Amino acid sequence: MAETKVEHPGVEERAAAGKACREKSPLSGHKGWTPASDRPDPVALLEEQNATRDQDLVPVRHGRMLVSPFTFYRGAAKIMAADLKDTPRAGLVSQLCGDAHLSNFGVFASPERNLLFDLNDFDETLPGPFEYDVRRMSASFTIAARNNAFTADDVHDVTLTAVRSYREAMAQFAQMRTLDIWYAHLSDEQLMEALDLTVQTQKGKALKKAQRGAKEARRNVDKARTRDSLRALSKLAELVDGQYRIVSQPPIVIPLRELQDAYGISPDEVEPALREQLRSYRATLTPDRRRLLERFEVVDVARKVVGVGSVGTRAFIVLLQGRDQHDPLFLQVKEATRSVLEDHLPKSRYRQPGERVVQGQRMMQAASDIFLGWTKGVQDNRYLYWRQLRDMKGSAVVEGMKPLAMTFYAGACGWTLARAHARSGDPVALAAYLGGSDKFDRSITDFSERYADQNERDYEAFAEAVRSGRLEAADAV
Repeated sequence: MAETKVEHPGVEERAAAGKACREKSPLSGHKGWTPASDRPDPVALLEEQNATRDQDLVPVRHGRMLVSPFTFYRGAAKIMAADLKDTPRAGLVSQLCGDAHLSNFGVFASPERNLLFDLNDFDETLPGPFEYDVRRMSASFTIAARNNAFTADDVHDVTLTAVRSYREAMAQFAQMRTLDIWYAHLSDEQLMEALDLTVQTQKGKALKKAQRGAKEARRNVDKARTRDSLRALSKLAELVDGQYRIVSQPPIVIPLRELQDAYGISPDEVEPALREQLRSYRATLTPDRRRLLERFEVVDVARKVVGVGSVGTRAFIVLLQGRDQHDPLFLQVKEATRSVLEDHLPKSRYRQPGERVVQGQRMMQAASDIFLGWTKGVQDNRYLYWRQLRDMKGSAVVEGMKPLAMTFYAGACGWTLARAHARSGDPVALAAYLGGSDKFDRSITDFSERYADQNERDYEAFAEAVRSGRLEAADAV
């Protein structure tokens, strides 16, 4: 196989290339978005996704999306992907999260057991125009701020902060050495120190409110430190005849022993199928981590509903045991399908969607789960990726945020997304394109406000489809 030649242009050449992209896609060209005249029916796009999902869970997905325009947006990545294909792009490619809304950022443990703040969902990851992620992120802040009943000025400021933070962070990364970018991360200590500095800028009643918000943020971080497999054992399992097994909590958690008929697997087929899946998964790990995993044995498996947009795709939890019953390991196994971006961008270089997710996550995150791997499912055309279920994972409670807290959070998310893009893209070219003024920030903020309006119209169309009986929705669980 012939080797692909890797070009190494100089910094000045890279900067010139980025600046030249403004001719193709002016910074002001990102504003003024309107939906395409042939825009597909958003409800039909959701129905298209539902066709391959577990049908008993589709109403659960609809119920979660029906709560508000904000929760609807979380499940509407496919709809937005269809809209993004017609938006201006500079031609600067990075590995995309593909679904970079604000709820897909959070804290989790690094292999060194330090808490990091980073992107944490990569179901839709794919290389593509960097603007796609920026638009998805910024629009999510506009929608979330409206959901929290912020004033129009506060909504605008929160969104502008997210985009400005991205642009300014990219300018910083453009000045850094290559390895320094790779090692860059945002720890929980750095995050809390920055939050304390923000709180200190407040006075009077605003200061007291900010202090309460900072205290709540610290509690959430401390709570994340306790979220591990041992804690999960106490919440998700029960001791029966001297052996732990996963508790049945339908429809959210249903053990495989109760799902065999649904998946067409007889009791005699379950054990060999599990062994084969585990062997295939272990083969995708590095030898040291494979050896570590071999010290654990499978105890039980269950289907577990997660998220909003993912509801209905196959998702399982696996309880494993190490030295004894008090040495548990919970793994999460999620179905990987084609990225919604593949409808409009070049297809993934990886034939297996699970590998696409894993490799994209490793490219974008500062540190990734040591048990991240993939397999082909038991059934045809089903692909899975594996990771730890709870490894000090925590996320912000967006619905309860006040303007100061959300503005701070927007800054953290903007920085984090820029760092993720700088790892795979060209930060010098990106920074040169974005420039030193706020023109890009204001243009994307304008897009976000317009897209939030469209999202509200789509939500109403979705709600009407439920009311009319076209779609079935269960109570949100």
